[in-house]
Amino acid sequence: MSLTLSSGPLSGHPPETVNYRIEGPAHKLLMQEFPRRIRATFGGQTVVDSTRAVLLHETGLLPQLYVPLQDVRADLIRPTDHHSYCPFKGTASYWTVTAGAQVAENAIWAYPEPNAESSWLEGYAGFYWDRMDEWYDEDELVEGHLRDPYHRVDVRRSSRPVRVLLGDTVVASTRTPLLLSETGLPNRFYIPWEDVQEELLEPSDTHTVCPYKGTASYWSISLGGRKLADAVWSYPHALGDTAPVSGYLSFLHDELTVEVGPPGEPR
Repeated sequence: MSLTLSSGPLSGHPPETVNYRIEGPAHKLLMQEFPRRIRATFGGQTVVDSTRAVLLHETGLLPQLYVPLQDVRADLIRPTDHHSYCPFKGTASYWTVTAGAQVAENAIWAYPEPNAESSWLEGYAGFYWDRMDEWYDEDELVEGHLRDPYHRVDVRRSSRPVRVLLGDTVVASTRTPLLLSETGLPNRFYIPWEDVQEELLEPSDTHTVCPYKGTASYWSISLGGRKLADAVWSYPHALGDTAPVSGYLSFLHDELTVEVGPPGEPR
């Protein structure tokens, strides 16, 4: 379970189905060691290379990577006059990264004098993830952002019949779906290509990146003068545990109805 989102124990709405209460402020912070080497490159230069990084879990937010300032290339950064204030952490100072002809303004921040209750942040710096060119977890290129160690995705074969309808028109119908369960998100059924009315799909230029599933391609549904933009997506090369959904299609749009029937015989 994600600690800080949905119904996680450090979220804004922790579950009632527990036999304990976590005392403390409504907005909670938890810093944990990141167990592997982390690197970031920008303009062909390595800006940070650290085996001492940490993840900061903060209510309502994705985990944020922090690294010791000592592990950041001092010759590539310069302090700026920009500051911001967080009531839970204190006043942040910022640095701009310059590598060759590339400049990332205010890409790094730190809390030189953090609040007493978060004093353990002193000496650590955070990065705006998308301001760097590439990030590496050990020697693997990271897609999207670092994975939350409390977030997981599971894929299961299902014998439940699934139909996707646009009005009275059947867009897809299958008895061999895959069910994808992801922490904090609704279950999604994925349908084989051969069970989809392909002639109703129009390729889109949209792509999104998920650190747990990979890069998704999208299609719009066109029918009778109606166009549902980016209502269908697929991961051509799904990552890790989600590999079974590679090439399958999933559907989501306010005008679509996804019907799930009772299970049949397991295949």
